[in-house]
Amino acid sequence: MNKESRMPAAVLWDMDGTLVDTEPYWIASEFELATRHAGQWTNEHAMSLVGKDLLDAGRYIRQHMGIDVTPEQIVEEMLDGVIARIQQGVPWRPGALELLTTLRTAGVRCALVTMSYRRLVTPILEHLHPGSFQAVVTGDMLERGKPHPEPYLNAAMALGVAAGDCVAIEDSPTGVLSAEAAGCAVLVVENHVRVDPGPRRTFRESLAVTTLADLCALFQDGRTISAPATPCSPQTA
Repeated sequence: MNKESRMPAAVLWDMDGTLVDTEPYWIASEFELATRHAGQWTNEHAMSLVGKDLLDAGRYIRQHMGIDVTPEQIVEEMLDGVIARIQQGVPWRPGALELLTTLRTAGVRCALVTMSYRRLVTPILEHLHPGSFQAVVTGDMLERGKPHPEPYLNAAMALGVAAGDCVAIEDSPTGVLSAEAAGCAVLVVENHVRVDPGPRRTFRESLAVTTLADLCALFQDGRTISAPATPCSPQTA
C-alpha cells in the first residue's frame, strides 16, 4: 500500500557543489597555493578533497603537495582565493534558488550544512532572501566534519527536529555519508564527483527538475517520520 507523502521536517543543504558551484574556485585556489609555495598538485588530488573537512583537506594538501605550511595556514590561503572569486560573482547551481523559494513559500525550514568557514559563507548568504536558512552550520564551528554525522545532527538540533525527519541535499560521497550517518534521507545531485547508489539515496540530474513533491516522496515506501507532519500538497510543489 502506498503511504501518503509527507513534508520533510526540514531540508538540510550542502553548499559547495550543491547550492553554489564553488568547487572550481577551490581547485583553482589549490593550484595557486602549489605555485606560490613551489609544490606539486594534480586534478586527481583536487577531486579527492571534494566535500571534505577543511582541516583534513589542509593536512592532505600539506602531505601531497609537499609544502612546508601548516594545515591551518593552507586553509586560510585557500579561503582567501575562493572568497576573492565569490566577490566577482556567486555561481549558483541550476534550480537551487528556485527550490529554496519553493520551500520557503511552503513553510519548510532549511539549514545550510557546509564544511566551508563562516567568512566564506557570509558573502553568499548576503545574496539570498533573509528567510532562506533558519540555521547555518559551518566547518569552523564543528569538532568533526563530514563524513562524520555531527554537521547534520547539529543542523537538525538547531532547527529543533530529528535528523531522521529531514532530507539532506548533497553532491559528494563524503557529504552523503555524513547525512546518512545522521539518519537523513538524502537527495543526491551529482556535480564534479560520482556518488554510488544506496538504500537511502535518491538521485536527480539537477535541482532544476526537483520539486517539493520529490522531496516529500523520499518518505514513502517505508520511510516514515517520527513525528506528525503536514501532508504534502501537490499544489505547492
